[in-house]
Amino acid sequence: MVHSVRCSLPPRIADRTWTPSSGTADLVSRVAERLADLDRRLGDRTATFDLLLARTEAVSSSRIEDEHATLDDYARALVGIRANGSATAMVGATAALRAMIDDAGQVGITERSVLDAHAVLMRDDPVDGPVAGRWRQVQNWIGGGASPRDAAYVPPPADDVPDAMDDLFAFLERDDLDPVVQAAIAHAQFESVHPFTDGNGRVGRALVNAVLRRRGLTSSLVVPVAAALVADRAGYFAELVRYRDGHVDGVVRLVAAAIGTVCDEVEYAALRLDELEQDRAAVHPAGLGDRVAHDSTVLRVLLADPVLTEAAITAALPPDLPWTDAVIDELVDAGVLRPVTERRHDRAWVASDVLAELDALAERIRAAAVPTPGRAVPGQAGPAAAAPEPGRASILSA
Repeated sequence: MVHSVRCSLPPRIADRTWTPSSGTADLVSRVAERLADLDRRLGDRTATFDLLLARTEAVSSSRIEDEHATLDDYARALVGIRANGSATAMVGATAALRAMIDDAGQVGITERSVLDAHAVLMRDDPVDGPVAGRWRQVQNWIGGGASPRDAAYVPPPADDVPDAMDDLFAFLERDDLDPVVQAAIAHAQFESVHPFTDGNGRVGRALVNAVLRRRGLTSSLVVPVAAALVADRAGYFAELVRYRDGHVDGVVRLVAAAIGTVCDEVEYAALRLDELEQDRAAVHPAGLGDRVAHDSTVLRVLLADPVLTEAAITAALPPDLPWTDAVIDELVDAGVLRPVTERRHDRAWVASDVLAELDALAERIRAAAVPTPGRAVPGQAGPAAAAPEPGRASILSA
């Protein structure tokens, strides 16, 4: 029987500084410039693109936590079919991510916004639903099975969580740190505090995008960082362990490299989606009527979300233009839509081509992020970035 457990107490970081190695500083600078440029060029796209990237990030983040579901399952979960618990979790993760990022751009990253995001993420969980949106009141641990005796990491006691999170929120209010550095450290610190009974990884990774939005590095893009991190889960978890041992450089480099990889693949995805939209413009279902048969904007409304539901169609179209089954049937016959439900009401369809591109985007990011000896780090010219220089600080210092 375990009578006592040794817990870890993460250092307070609200007022601490950190000096990166020259290689890391160069990487961070290049990645930040690349991301800001991409956001400027793609920021005027429709909200659809932002939604696609948010879903890619949420699904990838869930997969790091061993939540797996097909996109068809995801679509069914959107209309209340809960045959796959992982799909329901992914829907919650998408909503939580978007809410936290939106709040970050408007009011900042606050205790309320983080708790609300967790409430959205976990509200349908059969075990943790009752405590969704609350700091944990019990001791938790990582690894070790049913007992913390052999745990890989035991975070601070529940009584210390509010103070630790207050310290983190104070750190998040700072504007004197590079945004990428701040995002990486905030994520690692959040995971070290582990403030919830479950859902820490998904909320903590959402924090990366929230920091980038609050600091103005992005204005509309969601960066699917988790899609890169899931490519090397062991390496990602190892850097979190190193952070807890006082080594910051590794987790900063990891997050920066992930952002650099994602930027390259997101830009390509934008081009692919433009091509798909042009292909769709040639589809004019007769069911829309002669008045709008050649108005591609109507079709664009119908296909603004690759997961299409009856409720979304009704809400999006003008009152004088009711949609008909004939329209949907023609889109299905043309291969643009594919039904994923069999019931008569609250039906759902998916845009096969767009979802295929989402899968391809996640796979391209994963392939690009898989560590290969000697390969250049995304965002940095020349060979793989050098290790921290001897004598340079690699821990948080007062």
